[in-house]
Amino acid sequence: MNSNHYFWTADDFDVFTIDGLANRMGALQTLVQPKFEILGRHFADRLSARGRDEFFPHVAKHARRTVNPPTDSWVAIAPSKRGYKALPHFQIGLWNTHLFIIIAVIYENPDKKGIAERLELNTNKLLALPDTFIVSGDHMKPDAQYISQENLEKLLTRLQSVKKAEFLVGRHLTKEDATKMSEKQFITFAKETVERLLPIYDVIIG
Repeated sequence: MNSNHYFWTADDFDVFTIDGLANRMGALQTLVQPKFEILGRHFADRLSARGRDEFFPHVAKHARRTVNPPTDSWVAIAPSKRGYKALPHFQIGLWNTHLFIIIAVIYENPDKKGIAERLELNTNKLLALPDTFIVSGDHMKPDAQYISQENLEKLLTRLQSVKKAEFLVGRHLTKEDATKMSEKQFITFAKETVERLLPIYDVIIG
């Protein structure tokens, strides 16, 4: 990895303003996906090195889309080669306005009730995260909330009872901040974020 040049550019984020599915997908494949490949391999290796599971990168392909172009994209890193949606997984991705590095428990996960119960018993670990960390209940929306007891209670209650509920926790980085970071600075930021999230991931997987 080259430590001097920038990792992200404004063009990477502006992909999501390009009109038309084919054009947007073309730009995504050319500009952003190669970066997701690099990050996916890097963090799959790091997570595998913990020795609990072997992790594999999954770059979002948006293959089922026929009309609407994607409004965000990501690489997921999960302990399965076949897929990631049913498992708790790490994601690094972009919206037009910001970048996210999160653990995601999305609606396909069959163990949401168990995950919510384990997190409720360990909310102290979530509340101990730095105040720049966020939570969200929907991976289809760009906005998120800062972590508080009240927000956690709402999200975790919903995770147990609502079929399409989700739980995301991690860090956002504005487009402006992301595009100012050198490659080395960004990788360091991403590593720190993932390190902070590992105790939460361990609670989630039980």
